[in-house]
Amino acid sequence: QVQLVESGGGLVQPGWSLRLSCTASGFTSSTYVMSWYRQAPGKEREWVASSPSFSGPSTYADSVKGRFTISRDNAKNMVYLQMNSLKPEDTAVYTCNALRAWSRHNYWGQGTQVTVSS
Repeated sequence: QVQLVESGGGLVQPGWSLRLSCTASGFTSSTYVMSWYRQAPGKEREWVASSPSFSGPSTYADSVKGRFTISRDNAKNMVYLQMNSLKPEDTAVYTCNALRAWSRHNYWGQGTQVTVSS
């Protein structure tokens, strides 16, 4: 059974850090582009960051560039999102995505809530 399970969300103050984790099961994540998306209340889901399946650079949305870092541990079938210098506008449900276009596989997790508030 294919599954993506996110963890690590929570309530933090502005300027703090959080590390999100996404555990993949039922497939080999090393052959997938692994990404994080987020959706704030009343807004559409937006792409945050991606880690390619090959050894290439990760990419980031301008809004998080320099503050967030995506990484992956293919041996553990996991992907992470290190979020530093968090801002109130980072408040959203963060969701993990696994995409392998050539096989038309596109998997989503359930999401984890991140709230940044003083």
